[in-house]
Amino acid sequence: MPALVLDDVSKRYGAFQAVRDLSFQVEPGTICGFLGPNGAGKTSTIRMMLGLQPASSGRIEILGADDGRKVRDRIGFLPEERGVYKKMTPVDTIAFFAGLKGVPTGEGRKRARALLDAHGLGASKTKKMKALSKGMAQKVQLLASIAHQPEFVILDEPFSGLDPVNQQGLEQIIRDLAAGGATVLFSTHVMQHAERLCDKVVLLARGQKAFEGTVTEARARSTRFLELEGALEQAAVAALPGVASVDAVGEGEGGAKFRAALAPGAEAQAALRSAFISGMDVRRFEMREPTLHDAFIDLTGDDPDQDQRQTEIRAEEAAR
Repeated sequence: MPALVLDDVSKRYGAFQAVRDLSFQVEPGTICGFLGPNGAGKTSTIRMMLGLQPASSGRIEILGADDGRKVRDRIGFLPEERGVYKKMTPVDTIAFFAGLKGVPTGEGRKRARALLDAHGLGASKTKKMKALSKGMAQKVQLLASIAHQPEFVILDEPFSGLDPVNQQGLEQIIRDLAAGGATVLFSTHVMQHAERLCDKVVLLARGQKAFEGTVTEARARSTRFLELEGALEQAAVAALPGVASVDAVGEGEGGAKFRAALAPGAEAQAALRSAFISGMDVRRFEMREPTLHDAFIDLTGDDPDQDQRQTEIRAEEAAR
């Protein structure tokens, strides 16, 4: 049975439709990336999953329940809006949040110390939260969200504001959670994290699903490019087998530079062999596979780095 099912879920704030007819599912023990620009409807969807706000229409099932509140002790949640009690210590903070999920105080403190030691925060166990760096405080809040050993972990923009070292640490925590049998869903607009982590991705654009599948499947829907440099003519490059279109992109040290888009299923090596056999003066070439960022733009027409939050925020405020 899937850990999460969304079936034609929509969310309206007055006249504004934040989420439209969204359907996807997440299998147990997998890592799913919920990807899209800020303001695409990711946070609204997560709130509906957790039962923090009702769907306008459609069906949501999480861990077999029709309301996230019924299974909240089996769910770990890190919200995008961070917040901790600044005068508490990390041990107290983790134990407190674990206690809200039914973990006895003594056991919660024991788990807190073990988690802090395991994730490089052992030396900060007795410091006040206000004395920790932003990255350290965010890591404590993440540990607080998993101290009750949840079956399903939902992380809303967990990498936001973290430096590269702490981002790598968070990626390892996510891998460890899945390796231990937990299901992980995290939202982000940074495609590189999803490329490294996810078994599956769901691409969201302006409240609608644009794609659901593996990273490899998403990339396969995008264009591959062959970059060539040399004493070349654009017409000759365009005539190479498998080349769908060519753009001149300036001059390089080796001569003119061209970016040739390959047709679906075309082999780059076939184009290169033809170029060399015909005597074309190719001095540099590089096959450029599409990234998930490229695929997102091709599949949705949106740039995931564009911020669309203001429309959603204004709609939420008007609906209150």
